[in-house]
Amino acid sequence: MHAKSRFGIGVTWLGKVAILSAAFSFLLGLTPAVAEESSALPPVESLLPPDPLPALPDGKKWQLVWHDEFEGLQIDTTKWEIYGDWKRRDGYWVKEDSFLDGKGHLVIRTKKSGDRYTSGAIATKGKFEPRFGYLVCRCTHPKQPGMWAAFWMFGPGVTRVGDEGRDGTEIDIMEMPYRDGRLTSNLHWDGYGKDHKHAGTTFRMPEILEGFHTYGLWWKPDEYVFDVDGKETWRTSAGGVCQVPLYIKLTVEIGSWAGDIKTAQLPEDWLIDYVRVYQMFDKEP
Repeated sequence: MHAKSRFGIGVTWLGKVAILSAAFSFLLGLTPAVAEESSALPPVESLLPPDPLPALPDGKKWQLVWHDEFEGLQIDTTKWEIYGDWKRRDGYWVKEDSFLDGKGHLVIRTKKSGDRYTSGAIATKGKFEPRFGYLVCRCTHPKQPGMWAAFWMFGPGVTRVGDEGRDGTEIDIMEMPYRDGRLTSNLHWDGYGKDHKHAGTTFRMPEILEGFHTYGLWWKPDEYVFDVDGKETWRTSAGGVCQVPLYIKLTVEIGSWAGDIKTAQLPEDWLIDYVRVYQMFDKEP
């Protein structure tokens, strides 16, 4: 899929939108470089396929501030860090298991390599770390046991204790450990030791087992609202709601939560069509 088929405009349009103001950058938790980059992004109405964006109050609009449609032949390392090679749970994260298929998808592969099981992971750490907004990933669902795909957010404040989740929360927008149509979304804060706190939900949507679906989070200053294909699945203010920037992670974990990896028919590919991040702005008068 080429850039022009993604958007209802030619790529020569890019760069013609006015640069976002520094004030907006501060309020949204974006660095000046990210804010300037967002000025060159296509308008929301041109994105294909369109996202099921949440309804906004009168006088407000959604604006795309960051995205990756995974076009081309190589992962854009100005946007993503590719993880590996190191031990992770019951397997290993290796760089070769995160790649583009040349058809507009990121592939995170799970495979057996010698006597070990490997998978991939990428993150926007140090490259793009938003605070608030609507984040959405369009992807498939793994079919083999022993691994789970996840679209989530993280930051160094997650391990701090004392201000609940306001100074950092692990936000698991979507995790896929099951193979029966169940999904789970979770929040973790105050570290992972004796002070650890957690809130989460598990729900069933069998339709997600086939094809591509969108998994979204509207991260507000006072509330999290999760959805699948635009259908709200969880609304919570647990942890007091994170108030600091977090980075995005796309990972496949190998572990018994998802079943026995030894029974899986490998390799297994998790396909991600895109990740997009929107922020709320005032409409022009």
